[in-house]
Amino acid sequence: MKYSFDILGVSPVLQFFNHQQQSLQKSQNQGVEYIGSNICTLDALLESVEPVLPKWGWEMDQVVDTVIHFWLNNSESIHYWKRRLTDAGRDNLLVTRLADVEALRSEFESLLSQNW
Repeated sequence: MKYSFDILGVSPVLQFFNHQQQSLQKSQNQGVEYIGSNICTLDALLESVEPVLPKWGWEMDQVVDTVIHFWLNNSESIHYWKRRLTDAGRDNLLVTRLADVEALRSEFESLLSQNW
């Protein structure tokens, strides 16, 4: 199984919590998780994905490799989001997305097929 990890942005804690609650009620995004962290370090990001692994039965080593690979290959983006998180203040989280690549593809396809 292949995984994808991305930093999506910075969000107020309450807004992120509200989004998570709505996602739980809709029961969508099977295999796509949005994760919040109040610190932008590799250790904090790895720690934030640990609770997700048992939920989907994901391979821990592959997920960890995916996060580390992202960290090593996106230093400019990481520095940018680290600054944005600091600028935003304590009541904000760095929002990341961890997903099974196939589930993420399905989510994007469903968004494209919606009638706006």
